[in-house]
Amino acid sequence: MKNMATYDLMESIRNTNQWLGASAHALGSYPFAGIIANPFFQVLSAWGEVTERSFARMVAKPDWNIYTVVGEDGRDHVVNVVPVVERPFGDLIHFSVQGRGPMKRKVMLVAPMSGHYATLLRSTVASLLPDADVYVTDWHNARDIPVSAGKFDIEDYTLYLVDFMKALGSDVNVIAICQPAPLALAATAYLAEEDPEAQPRTLTLIGGPIDPDAAATDVTDFGRRITMGQLEQLAIQRVGFKYAGVGRMVYPGLLQLASFMSMNADRHGQAFYEQILRAAKGEAADHDKHNRFYDEYLAVMDMTAEFYLSTVERIFKNLEIAQNRFEVAGKTVDIGKITSVAVKTVEGSKDDISAPGQCVAALDLLTGLPDSKKANHLEDGAGHYGIFAGKSWRNNIRPLVLEFIDSNAGEDANVTRLAQV
Repeated sequence: MKNMATYDLMESIRNTNQWLGASAHALGSYPFAGIIANPFFQVLSAWGEVTERSFARMVAKPDWNIYTVVGEDGRDHVVNVVPVVERPFGDLIHFSVQGRGPMKRKVMLVAPMSGHYATLLRSTVASLLPDADVYVTDWHNARDIPVSAGKFDIEDYTLYLVDFMKALGSDVNVIAICQPAPLALAATAYLAEEDPEAQPRTLTLIGGPIDPDAAATDVTDFGRRITMGQLEQLAIQRVGFKYAGVGRMVYPGLLQLASFMSMNADRHGQAFYEQILRAAKGEAADHDKHNRFYDEYLAVMDMTAEFYLSTVERIFKNLEIAQNRFEVAGKTVDIGKITSVAVKTVEGSKDDISAPGQCVAALDLLTGLPDSKKANHLEDGAGHYGIFAGKSWRNNIRPLVLEFIDSNAGEDANVTRLAQV
């Protein structure tokens, strides 16, 4: 079947490397190796340990690993992850904190569907939990979704966001990170016309490609150079027999990971070389800095072919969001119809994925929104990851986002705060 052989070949190569790593780790760990003065066996074992772990992570969905949060009463409260809305291609999940009273802030994090799981936002969730009731869009791996579930493109994604916002109510504060920023903006505009009472209270867009042409990056250059026919031939494959989604056309996560790694190949190569040396010396740990990062970075998921291709064509090539002519279910979505939702954009000055200028372009599209409800923050020295999960997020951006949410809380939230005092 077309493109299925290449999908299974990639999985076979991954599986083989995982097996080679496990074999090398086992061979180098035999007791007899200890009597040999040459460090060959220690290095072999270390190489195998790092290799096995790395290739195994590529097909594993990471856990959230958020078990407790400290409440205002100073006590640890147990955190349970509970599905609120369940759909074939993604769920809305709630980080339910046991024994904690109502929170004045309700936040919906819109996780990117760009090759990684929603757990990429683990540190973002953990940083918000003490101060907010947190919900997250948990997108599913396309390889695990049967063909019978149908298609899923950017219009379906947008309608999922619409349904999630409706489920949470008008007091929710939406934070969209990276890829979903333009679609979260479109979903809000869709609600502005179809169901104004269901619009979120605030919308924060972090490092998203609202107008990809506003600032060039390697991502936008690639999007301009390649034709849609070339992209389909190069990137799209059919899920193999190993998974429930057998036969579904997807953009494989392993291909996306290869492109991620190639952008900073020297840095990644050096990181793995140093980790092997640390493992050989007995200095590596299960949850050290390297493993914490790469356990998440290497865990990738497949995207449906129609979602990936429609994103490239409609967001990057045709600039439908940037030019305010995006359509959902046959209806043109007018971003200018947003008149009451406070909108904030956040960018990093060293973001090489969504360069400064791409996200703030959203504010120019909001022609019906007063300037008093618009805000922008450019974080000096921050890269793409840093503006939502790194030091810049923790120290500067998170407090600003919470302040923005509070400043647009409205009278009903003020009443809630007074009731809690």
